[in-house]
Amino acid sequence: MNRFERLNGNIRIVLFYADQFVLPLPEGHRFPMAKYSLLRERLEESGAFSAGDFRVPAAATDDDITRAHCPDYLRRVQSGALSKEEMREIGFPWSPEMVERSRRSSGATLAASRIALRRGWAANLAGGTHHAGPAKGEGFCVFNDAAIAARAMQAEGLARRIAVIDCDVHQGNGTAAIFADDDSVFTFSIHGARNYPFRREAASDLDIDLPDGTGDCEYSQALAAALDFVLRSHAPDLAIYLAGADPYEDDRLGRLKLTKAGLAARDELVLTRLNDAGIPVAIAMAGGYARGIRDTVDIHANTLLTARRLLG
Repeated sequence: MNRFERLNGNIRIVLFYADQFVLPLPEGHRFPMAKYSLLRERLEESGAFSAGDFRVPAAATDDDITRAHCPDYLRRVQSGALSKEEMREIGFPWSPEMVERSRRSSGATLAASRIALRRGWAANLAGGTHHAGPAKGEGFCVFNDAAIAARAMQAEGLARRIAVIDCDVHQGNGTAAIFADDDSVFTFSIHGARNYPFRREAASDLDIDLPDGTGDCEYSQALAAALDFVLRSHAPDLAIYLAGADPYEDDRLGRLKLTKAGLAARDELVLTRLNDAGIPVAIAMAGGYARGIRDTVDIHANTLLTARRLLG
């Protein structure tokens, strides 16, 4: 990591958060909105990060968003003109707060990517909205933050070749669709074979479909081989790592059986391989729907604490 800018002799991980931009949800909604503020509080209390490591991102602009999404889709999201069916696919009720929250979360991955290209690593304490495609949202995803960030880094001349390393339990169908004809962005997704999205509209450059009940050892073996292929075949200037908590064995929307230790080992494997290759990394949290929200927070926090430890 010697080529990256150091602060006071150390590489610091900047953590972008937008949990104050709350998406109002009806009581009993299954999306765990509270996990974001709980995650930030856990990291603040850990002692591993300083107050200056936590930053509020700017919102993604129209120009940022329309590099990845159709302008008409953005217009209809912004104005609340999506149909009931389109909103049902997204899974949230429309509100101005939903729009602002989605812009801020996308802006966080964009900002993390800029910082990562200077300092090595940075993170969005949310993001990973990989089901949003060119002209639609779905699966709790309005805008695709990884795609917006990747296209912004290319437009700004900061990175040419980018890899999206998606370790959420669900296939990153939106990301795959956005970059289907773009060889400059390699899309890799490792996920449950029999999970959402049940009808695949696009294939990633590399999809690994895992059977129900896949545990720590099998997952690690498949991931290690895939990372070797991605790094050897694509040689990215930047990696965007979607560190989903939902492969966890007690996740309500997952079908895999990874333990917390297995997920921590996954993070160490991904981040060590990228570190050894000298590739900057922007980390996004992606999904996590454990029956106990504290379990999801534990897993997300471990991702960032692992990153902090690896930087020394």
